[in-house]
Formats: sequence, C-alpha cells, structure tokens
Amino acid sequence: MLRVDWLINHMDKCNLMAEWLHLEFSYEFAQQSLASWQEEFAAGQHDGRWKCLIALEHDQLLGGASLAGDDLPDRPDLGPWLACVFTSPNARRRGLAELLIDGICSHAKEAGFTTLFLHTHSQRDYYARLGWEVLERFEAWGKEQWLMARCL
Repeated sequence: MLRVDWLINHMDKCNLMAEWLHLEFSYEFAQQSLASWQEEFAAGQHDGRWKCLIALEHDQLLGGASLAGDDLPDRPDLGPWLACVFTSPNARRRGLAELLIDGICSHAKEAGFTTLFLHTHSQRDYYARLGWEVLERFEAWGKEQWLMARCL
C-alpha cells in the first residue's frame, strides 16, 4: 500500500534518498562528497532546511520531494523552494512526483507561504503543466536552468 509521510519519521531511508539525489543532480554536488551531503540532508530533516516528504510502498522508498529554505545560492532573496524532487526509475509513471509536489505545496501553504520557487534544467514543461510559471532562464552548473514559481 502506498504511503506518503515525512522522512523524519523514516530516517533509516535518509541515506538512500540522499544518495539518489546526489546521483541524479551530480552537477550540483560536484564539490560535495556523498557522505557530506548525506550528513547535511539528515541534519536538514531535523532543522527543517531540507524537509522531505517521501513515498513508500511495503516499507520501500519510492521517492521524495523537499521544502527547502535555500536551494539556489545565487538567489538568497527567494524562497522557500520545492527541491530534491526524485522518483526511483522503477516507480515512475504512477503520478508519485505530482503527489509529492502537491504535498509540499499544501504544507508550505499551511505554513503561511504564498509562493514557492524551483529551478530545473530539464523539467520545465512538466512543472508548467502543474501550474508553475517561468520567471527567468539562467545558466548554472554548466546547464541552462529555469527559475519557476507557483502561487499557493
């Protein structure tokens, strides 16, 4: 049975989620080791810097999405951020990413935020279909990126 819950309640899954993110977004982690990121991500579950919502099935991690205070070093004026959206390849095409994104948006709205931001280099059209608007195009980590926002 599919369950959605906060990673803080399943910290035994934290290192795996961090590893998936480190691999998927390796260009962003070029200067940070996996062990260092795992430590930062775990600490972020406790202090709210990387508050991650995860999907589980039969106690198996399927993916996650995070609410982050700061996800783009060049834009400290913006936040909070939808960040770290990832679904394992064997769990894709089931609507899990959208479910997790909606969960993060709902949580942010309940916390009093009116806008969420994200950046992506490859999923602009996907996020646009979910109601996110492009604010600008920029270059980072050697890739074209899109800064997007969604009113909550």
